[in-house]
Amino acid sequence: MADVPDGLAFPASLAAVVEVGFEWDYDEETDEASGCDFEPFERFEEPGRTAWWFRLWTGNPEVDGAEFRFFGKTGAGDYAGFWLVRPGAPIEAQPVVYIGSEGECGVLARDLGDLLWLFAAGLGPAEAFDDPASAAEPNGAFRAIAERHAPGRDRSPAEIVGDAQAEFPHFPDHIDAMCR
Repeated sequence: MADVPDGLAFPASLAAVVEVGFEWDYDEETDEASGCDFEPFERFEEPGRTAWWFRLWTGNPEVDGAEFRFFGKTGAGDYAGFWLVRPGAPIEAQPVVYIGSEGECGVLARDLGDLLWLFAAGLGPAEAFDDPASAAEPNGAFRAIAERHAPGRDRSPAEIVGDAQAEFPHFPDHIDAMCR
């Protein structure tokens, strides 16, 4: 990976996830998908790009998305990233949010450790948002990363997402208030 500008480098655990990568396959004949439709970036999105996208998404030229550090998106353009809502907390301790291309949004994980366990369970951000209780194929490589970086925190995806949404129930309202 080329030199990364200050503040845009991923934490080690998220960089390890990028190294493993996500697999996703869609069968047009059966209209079925397998794996996770998620394309992580190699570093956090640059603030200028975030501002452009967030203004376009909200229809609001007065917002810049500076409270987010996006780290990837789906093929449909749904974004996932950290919401910098905990003052003074490191990026790894910030909640992880999902902002969908069709206006849907929510908090997925209370922090990076919880996100790692969602990945270990075989869910990407879109899958965790759409149906955290769905049966997915667990990912052994991501489980090893979660065990190394967030040991003892293994819970069901439904619990992880439920706890995050219970802690931040007003996130969708926060986003809606910025939309024009």
